[in-house]
Amino acid sequence: MEYIPGISSTRVVDLPTCVYGHGRDILHRGFEAIASVSKAQFLLFCSVYELESQAIDALKASISLPIYHIGPTIPYFKLEQEEIVTGPGETTSYFRWLDMQPRGSVLYVSQGSTHSAPSAQLDEIAAGLRDSGARYLWVARAEASLFKEGCGGMGLVVPWCDQLRVLCHPSLGGFWSHCGWGSTSEAAFAGIPLLTFPLYWDQAPNSKIIVDDWKIGWRVKSGLDVDKLIKRDEIAGLVKRFMDSESDEVKEMRRRAREISEICRRAIRKGGSSDTSINAFIDDILQHHKN
Repeated sequence: MEYIPGISSTRVVDLPTCVYGHGRDILHRGFEAIASVSKAQFLLFCSVYELESQAIDALKASISLPIYHIGPTIPYFKLEQEEIVTGPGETTSYFRWLDMQPRGSVLYVSQGSTHSAPSAQLDEIAAGLRDSGARYLWVARAEASLFKEGCGGMGLVVPWCDQLRVLCHPSLGGFWSHCGWGSTSEAAFAGIPLLTFPLYWDQAPNSKIIVDDWKIGWRVKSGLDVDKLIKRDEIAGLVKRFMDSESDEVKEMRRRAREISEICRRAIRKGGSSDTSINAFIDDILQHHKN
């Protein structure tokens, strides 16, 4: 499809899953949000202008409201703090493990905090990761205890981690992600390529941005069958190729990811696009308050 203003060529499979799969039960919430735009005074987008300039410009051309781009809206400021905040009952042992791994060798795996793949698919992911021979750090949350024993000598499974700090660790070389916007923004900021495994709503179009527009990732699955089981052999082969730092294709993807990272970091610096937009938004609020 070529007719969505500000969006590059898009397939049906790249649309939010409410169109062809799961998520229709809350589709009305999306319509409510869109209908509420006319009542707003400002629109804030958690994105970096340089990464989505066409979409932002298209919205500015069609909507009379002031639009501000203030991304990436992630806790990057905490990276300057020396202390590492841990979850309940957790230690920083996973950072000690990361410190012992070669540079760019670890695949970070996380399915997000709200939705997860079915148990049968998680079993295939676990076996595929183990059989790939790649190093990996897997945040499996409630399922962590189930997969610890079977992860082999190359993997570490934990129920929680400080995700942005992990992504910025020099041993990281890739991120298997559900493609929620928060995780997508953190990966972009950290300069880490992604294996995209969208599960719900906006994660499918986010995967499309990662793979087709930014060119910093590969799809784990494709097609409209959101419930298709991806088998362990396929996962193992894909992970092995994705983490091959000697591959020219992987080298180019990692180079591109570093470029995306620098774009994000320039945006938040003084005078950058996001810094300027945030200041303009504050000035606009103050002006409305005076009036």
